[in-house]
Amino acid sequence: MATLNINGKDVNVDVDDSTPILWALRDTLGMTGTKFGCGAALCGACTVHMNGAAIRSCVTPIAAAAGQKITTIEAVVSDRVGKAVHEAWVKIDVAQCGYCQSGQIMSATALLQSNARPSDADIDAAMAGNICRCGTYTRIRAAIKDAAASLA
Repeated sequence: MATLNINGKDVNVDVDDSTPILWALRDTLGMTGTKFGCGAALCGACTVHMNGAAIRSCVTPIAAAAGQKITTIEAVVSDRVGKAVHEAWVKIDVAQCGYCQSGQIMSATALLQSNARPSDADIDAAMAGNICRCGTYTRIRAAIKDAAASLA
């Protein structure tokens, strides 16, 4: 049994310490906003924040999350940066199929929380681990720039 702080609330999860955070979120807690993509930290669909940094929850064990603050897509809009990113995603109409978008939004939010005025190179570096099979990369970059402008 582990106690995790998820979206500002302490929750108990009865799983092995080696269980990836993703499966505790989805299977144990019923929080399905975080997606399973590749299971090898290569696609970014499973991105959540740990203490504000974007991490891949499919390969990060519960043991690493003890005492840390985990934020998921379900709560990202409670933060002013996350809300601005979400609003820009809707305004720019980023999503096509939408499957990768929770991971994309989580990575974009972590970027803007640490860099309020990212360059194209900064955006490319921060988003490089997030794959969009629909190819909405141009709209993703535009939404990140829109969110940064709205926060300025």
